[in-house]
Amino acid sequence: MDIELWWLLALPLFFALGWLAARVDIRQIVSESRLLPASYFKGLNFLLNEQPDKAIEAFIEVARVNPQTIELHFALGSLFRRRGEVERAIRMHQNLAEREDLAQEQKLQALLELAQDYLKAGLLDRAEELFLKLEGTAHSEAALRFLLEIYEQEKDWHKAIGIAEKLEGLSGRSYQKEIANFCCEMAARALMQSRPAEARPHLDAALAHHRTCVRANMLLGDLERDQGNRTAAIAIWQRIESQNPAYLSLVSERLLTAYRDEGKPEEGLNLLRGYLEKYASLDLLDMVYQATLATGDAQSAYRLVRDEVRRTPTLLGLDKLLEAQLLEAPAEKRHDLQLIKQLIHQHTRSLAMYKCEHCGFRARQFYWHCPACGEWETYAPRRTEEKGIPA
Repeated sequence: MDIELWWLLALPLFFALGWLAARVDIRQIVSESRLLPASYFKGLNFLLNEQPDKAIEAFIEVARVNPQTIELHFALGSLFRRRGEVERAIRMHQNLAEREDLAQEQKLQALLELAQDYLKAGLLDRAEELFLKLEGTAHSEAALRFLLEIYEQEKDWHKAIGIAEKLEGLSGRSYQKEIANFCCEMAARALMQSRPAEARPHLDAALAHHRTCVRANMLLGDLERDQGNRTAAIAIWQRIESQNPAYLSLVSERLLTAYRDEGKPEEGLNLLRGYLEKYASLDLLDMVYQATLATGDAQSAYRLVRDEVRRTPTLLGLDKLLEAQLLEAPAEKRHDLQLIKQLIHQHTRSLAMYKCEHCGFRARQFYWHCPACGEWETYAPRRTEEKGIPA
């Protein structure tokens, strides 16, 4: 009974305290709003009425009238950069970085934003200089990520490896896949310049960082082949089956050519037929079909495509089947078959694409480094129509 009486006495007191707190908050808000320039409210009104350009001009006026609106300066600078008005963003962030009344954290933020402006403008040397200054600060991880982007653009793979290793320590995320690809880039450049002795250590390093790096074994096989060691090259390319069999289609032509050069074309063709039977692939099908056709056995080539389309039906496979039928069709039926094939082929052009799993960018050729989002090894070595086909 005493407890109930206490609550009855306390409830009016709680309501009174709540009312008083609300009054104090309202007075504070009204007091602070009176200190804001009229341009601020004009800017908000323009934003609400979906007039962003007028809103920006109004907020610029606020920043000019009231230099203490630091966060507004940062917001405007970032907005200018996103809109492509990089010169205005640079001026905004330079003014912030040069102000002596800013706290150290705000100065570092201004430097980070300014460095991003330079990067957006393509002034990579200036951006690099500022990002390097931010190492060891609270913005170190962000600065390192941008530095990695710069070194990738400049193809300075040695520096990229160093930054990736630092990022691993800071973020706890593995960059072994990226480092392996940087090593492969250096190896590919050395191979193009006919310096195989320099390429090999890079490929060994790539596999040490990322043992399932298919690209490293592809290049290592190329190195052996170019030095006349075709048997060694074949053995290296065959290792890809244990790494990721989906990539076998990328080395099918290399394997077939190497077996032919060794005087064993039938052995090479049988190897690819075995891969096709285990790992359905339109690119592998095309390679085996063309190789079978080259032997003069058009009937076997047709049966191969027919059986594969029955096993894994796709429009791209149907297009190949029609191509095979045209070779054996009587003259009076070829016109109709050709018309059907043309219609199917026009439709399948959009399906015969590789797709980045990170950003969705599509391309007719395979990329190790997505040209759209810059991620590594995000292209599956399958055409877009094949994504639902089990390997």
